[in-house]
Amino acid sequence: MYYLTQQYVKKCLPLFVLTFMVYSTVHAQHPNIIYIMTDDLGYGDLSGYGRKDFLTPNIDKLAAQGIKFVNAYSAAPLCTPTRTAFMTGRYPARTPVGLMEPLTPSKRDSTVGLTAAFPSVATLMRASGYETALIGKWHLGFLPQNSPVKNGFDYFFGIHSGAADYISHKTGPAGRRIHDLYENDQAVYPEGYLTDLFTQKAVTFLKQKHNKPFFLTLTYNAAHWPWQGPNDKPYVDSVDLRIGGSAAVYAAMMNRLDEGIGEIIKTLDEEQLSNQTIVIFTNDNGGEKYSDNGGLAKAKGALWEGGIRVPAIVKWPGKITAGSSTQQVAITMDWTKTILSAGGAKMDKNFPLDGIDLLPILTGDKKIIPRTIYWRTFQRLKQKAIRMGDWKYLQDEKGEYLFNLIADQEEKNDLKAKEEIIFKRLKKKYADWEKTVLQPMPL
Repeated sequence: MYYLTQQYVKKCLPLFVLTFMVYSTVHAQHPNIIYIMTDDLGYGDLSGYGRKDFLTPNIDKLAAQGIKFVNAYSAAPLCTPTRTAFMTGRYPARTPVGLMEPLTPSKRDSTVGLTAAFPSVATLMRASGYETALIGKWHLGFLPQNSPVKNGFDYFFGIHSGAADYISHKTGPAGRRIHDLYENDQAVYPEGYLTDLFTQKAVTFLKQKHNKPFFLTLTYNAAHWPWQGPNDKPYVDSVDLRIGGSAAVYAAMMNRLDEGIGEIIKTLDEEQLSNQTIVIFTNDNGGEKYSDNGGLAKAKGALWEGGIRVPAIVKWPGKITAGSSTQQVAITMDWTKTILSAGGAKMDKNFPLDGIDLLPILTGDKKIIPRTIYWRTFQRLKQKAIRMGDWKYLQDEKGEYLFNLIADQEEKNDLKAKEEIIFKRLKKKYADWEKTVLQPMPL
């Protein structure tokens, strides 16, 4: 018996060693990835993008260490559809929950959400050997099957709803507030300002021992309403969470958000993880009441540039030229495809991605990849838009427009009469695309 065991070990040991070496080599080649998505920032809300009345030095430092996008877009001008697009890598209107603009606490909306029937970026990354975590805002469903831990995340800490009191952690309409802070699927009741709690959990995650590469999705709810600074009091349950605030309160919220991202970058340095970690920073849609949309037209909810153009920054030491910028047009689903590509993940052929891999842009292997991207809203505002190259066709409830975004990013000069051929081409291209997605869902 002893002899047989020795022979077995002699025969199998080389195979075990080889398997371990292959596993180790594969995973050594794949970077850690942190995807940071903030909430309701205006295009000009960062000092590196033009904000003057407060500074965001830590996010600016991130840009100084990486690449800055000036033509990045969200997949929608509202929370839920953009988050759907990131999680699935597909246009929002290819998935039922992406038709919600956005999910609300209503009885009807409570039955809709992301499920494992649609493979998420986390599911695919976990299958590729990654440890996955989501810390922050979910806003993709409230039922058990909609939970982040049922959709590919090994760990979740955050809120299920679109907005919660930063101090009391309650959500819902005035007079009907409920608690909304969870760790995995259990309600938890820590004291603290939500932005700080999310930062603390992210730092803890980064400091723990990792036996494989990690994919951390950090979705701060800042600077979404309720407009509360770290030293403010919680809202009384009878008061609407959407009221109040001031420019000073907004600045305090942004300051805390910037400090939190600074803590993330500091932790990466302290844990000697920086050189093997891609950090992506972006936002879910345009800003609203106290935001600076950088002189762009309209705001959150609109398919004008102020509702969909967002800041985006990527840092990857040794791979991305520090302090660089790009004119590349990018949209939410591109980050999904880029993350999956960097992680060596296998795509699901039954759910082809709409995004492109931006790694060649990030590393400088390519200058510009031509893009044509689409948007549609229906429930709150009936709007359609397409950007193809420099041109944008837009339809809202007041009419149709054609803009050259290179010459006129503020969308002041409608060229549909002057450039009739381009106008008709883009309108036709949009109509063809709309046939490929789900029909809108009325309110």
